[in-house]
Amino acid sequence: MTESNYDSSMTSKPLPEGDLEFLVENTGFNRVLIIQWRDLEDHDSGGSELHSHKIAEIWAAHGIEVCFRTSAVKHADEKINRDGYTSVRSSGRFAVFATAAFDLISGRLGKFDAVVEVWNGMPFMTPLLTRGPNMVFLHHQHGPLWELALPKPFAMTGRFIERKVAPFFYRGTPVVTLSDSSREEISSVLGLNSKKIHVVEPGIDESFQFSNSKSQDPLVVVAGRLSPYKQIENVISTLEKVRTTIPNVKLEIIGDGPHEKNIRNFVTSLKDHSWISINGRLSEEDLINAYQRAWVATSSSSSEGWGMTLTEAARCGTASVASNIPGHMNSVSHGTSGFLFDNNDEYLSFLIPLLSSRETAINVGEAAYNWSSQFTWKKTATESFRVLASTKQS
Repeated sequence: MTESNYDSSMTSKPLPEGDLEFLVENTGFNRVLIIQWRDLEDHDSGGSELHSHKIAEIWAAHGIEVCFRTSAVKHADEKINRDGYTSVRSSGRFAVFATAAFDLISGRLGKFDAVVEVWNGMPFMTPLLTRGPNMVFLHHQHGPLWELALPKPFAMTGRFIERKVAPFFYRGTPVVTLSDSSREEISSVLGLNSKKIHVVEPGIDESFQFSNSKSQDPLVVVAGRLSPYKQIENVISTLEKVRTTIPNVKLEIIGDGPHEKNIRNFVTSLKDHSWISINGRLSEEDLINAYQRAWVATSSSSSEGWGMTLTEAARCGTASVASNIPGHMNSVSHGTSGFLFDNNDEYLSFLIPLLSSRETAINVGEAAYNWSSQFTWKKTATESFRVLASTKQS
């Protein structure tokens, strides 16, 4: 939570003051362990892994020895050093919940002054594993995502643990989430005390730069991990309708993931799919170029803790049109950086004006750029550490 919007009534314990340098020096947290499901180099990594990486990189640059414990990365070393921190990657996707717990309890990785858990669906139950300072990153509750990721019996078990079992053990643990809307959802669905949930928005890399050099034809970009809950087929179907009014609209799909084959099959089933490009995962330079050329960045996702691709696009001077869900509600400023839709009729009504007029797209894109200037990774790392520092035991 930024200093400007911090409200002391929202937490049961006041957060310590000071910049990151001061906080690091005064906590004495020299070694921090981050327990996370997947490593940044995992083929299936996404926004959650990028978020923790950016924070760890900045913490490490300020003198903290940061170590990740994640599941194994196929055909890669178990232990690596990356951007100032260490990552230990071992065990399978399910076994890691047991082996990481063993490593923490046994001290196999050494002693740590504080522990951070990234709760991504299935929790590691770190409040049971350590009595020392600890906090949790929880981007969103997984609700409808369980059925999309697992067979029904396993999905039901996962949802039961997330909603009925785990919250009891996290009652006293500070939680950091990404938006006010996600905070409200986590509190209402998981029953966690809202006073223990802190909002710290993700940053945007300085490499994402403004440009109003839009493509010749109206271009829509959808970027991110290609998972079923992103509902990219709905983006395609909606743009097909847009093309009956604006026939030269183009779509670029950027990213990879478990749903890519389904999306490709859906695209090839269309009578005309020449206007759609599926570009896979791009380099940062090519991604920035795509954002800058686009008239609109879009997301039809059913669940997000934030919309990192939307704020990245905004920093590049591109408006967003996105589903009105927790996470998106705060990563898109409705009427300023773009628009939020509740149904496909609204989706159409917001897309058509932006894709009909280059001037309109550029003007909203400039407003999006100005609005996005508030998000920096240094602020994210500082405010996250501020919450961790509040757990220091006297």
